[in-house]
Amino acid sequence: MSEKITGAEAMLRAIEAEGVDTIFGYPGGAIIPVFDRLYDHGSKLKHILVRHEQGATHAAQGYARVSGKTGVVIVTSGPGATNAITGISDAMMDSTPMVVIMGQVSSESLGSDAFQETDVIGITQPVTKWSHQIRSVEEIAWAVSRAFYIASTGRPGPVVLDFAKNAQNELVEWDNDYKKCKFIRSYIPYPEVKEEDVDVVAEIINAAERPLIISGHGVMIAEAEKELVAFAEKADIPVSTTLLGLSTIPTTHPLNKGMLGMHGNVAPNMATNRCDVMIAIGMRFDDRVTGDVNEFAKQAKIVHIDIDESEFNKNVKADATIHGDAKTVLEMLLPKINETKHSEWLASFEYDEELERTKVINKEVYPKEGDLKMGEVVNKVSEMAGDSAVLVTDVGQNQMMSSRYFQYGAPKGIVTSGGLGTMGFGLPAAIGAKIGAPERPVCFFVGDGGIQMTIEELGVILQYGVAVKIIILNNNFLGMVRQWQDIFYKKRYSQTPMVNPDFVTIAKAYAIPAEDVTERSQLDAAIDRMMKYEGAYVLNVKVETEGYVFPMVPAGSTMLNTILAPGEKYQPEN
Repeated sequence: MSEKITGAEAMLRAIEAEGVDTIFGYPGGAIIPVFDRLYDHGSKLKHILVRHEQGATHAAQGYARVSGKTGVVIVTSGPGATNAITGISDAMMDSTPMVVIMGQVSSESLGSDAFQETDVIGITQPVTKWSHQIRSVEEIAWAVSRAFYIASTGRPGPVVLDFAKNAQNELVEWDNDYKKCKFIRSYIPYPEVKEEDVDVVAEIINAAERPLIISGHGVMIAEAEKELVAFAEKADIPVSTTLLGLSTIPTTHPLNKGMLGMHGNVAPNMATNRCDVMIAIGMRFDDRVTGDVNEFAKQAKIVHIDIDESEFNKNVKADATIHGDAKTVLEMLLPKINETKHSEWLASFEYDEELERTKVINKEVYPKEGDLKMGEVVNKVSEMAGDSAVLVTDVGQNQMMSSRYFQYGAPKGIVTSGGLGTMGFGLPAAIGAKIGAPERPVCFFVGDGGIQMTIEELGVILQYGVAVKIIILNNNFLGMVRQWQDIFYKKRYSQTPMVNPDFVTIAKAYAIPAEDVTERSQLDAAIDRMMKYEGAYVLNVKVETEGYVFPMVPAGSTMLNTILAPGEKYQPEN
């Protein structure tokens, strides 16, 4: 039986039909009809009132990353819309499914510079998979179904619906026969994997003597972690990961050789210069991984597996490609690859791993004296948090240190801003992650700079009781920029020293228990109190000012000067 309802009501019924139960948003004049109708949908739609629209998008990203669902954001027009752009761009760079519904002035006022009007479509088209302006009530069901289909399928990403106010208020016949979109002409989210491509790649892998896997975010998105491990184990291939691929293989797995890239581990970076076959799965060869692309893995045959064929040969030329979803491709490859052993090749990693342990890890994670180090704080939190914990990071030294030294035991174990590198991402993303996976501990590491970019989102924790464990690695500097100034700009610390507020007092103002940790002797007990506490908790940890993120090894280089003593030369074993 059909009934006449407003466009605002139709919007909410449509997103309910898409399986949405959580929305992150902020009301305003151009979207108020939707929020008025939301008043009657509280039993089905939980709305999380953020304190800034950017926070809504990052929270939706954190929610989407750990839950596997599409994050949903509702904000108003003008500044509400533009405040959301950073999170939308971040989601596009990191392939995160998100639907952002933005209020807009009425259709008849478009182009008149009406109050809080802005060209949302023009602004968002470059940083979305699709953006569409809803000008009439009849479009709503079609646009919503299309938006969720595009956002969540293939290589995921953000979609924007610019919702004109007249369409929110107009009436439409609604018969509760909402149809989800399952097909769009010319859009093929899951291409049919070509058997001949799989055969070519299997032949290359079977002939390899020194193969290396790079596991990227696409493995996590495809939920192909089990297939990745089975593939690596059968062919006895060492696995390196990108930043966003870190939890695709457990940290303790013997084939896991660590993170690749500028701030990654020594062994996998050096292996890129020695492997004869590189198998890149669900990653895009960004500059933080490759260094100089002209020097990157020149000796190796490159195999690239990705669901987005536009990534093929974009940065690094591939010798063979497979266009398809990582899970499907690995399932097809597994029976075609030989069960073998690469004992000599795996043994060659031991020198680099020992070098890093001696020069970096032992000093960073197990120091005996001096100020607290970021690495030791991360390591102790990770040990107490357990294998199911989710790491959420902000951006900067805190990001690289926590990513390197956290222990990943379960899939979807890291949420961080990779491609865009957005400071301020972490706090709202951690809130979203905890809401998306309430049964998992969520440990959020942030610097004293990043926490102040979105510190207002502590209000969400106050209002909804979100049990995020917040660890501020406080060195009174914008640490990563200071590090580069120290190494490359003659220690000219221009605008990186910070005078910070009392973070403990601020946290307590939001009814969040908090404490300062200034000495090594205080650390274990403070972490224990934090992890045992049922709700949110803040540790403001004073860490060394002069700390560095090592090893800063460009993958396309054999230079390790940043982790060796002056005059010491790196001598890899043959």
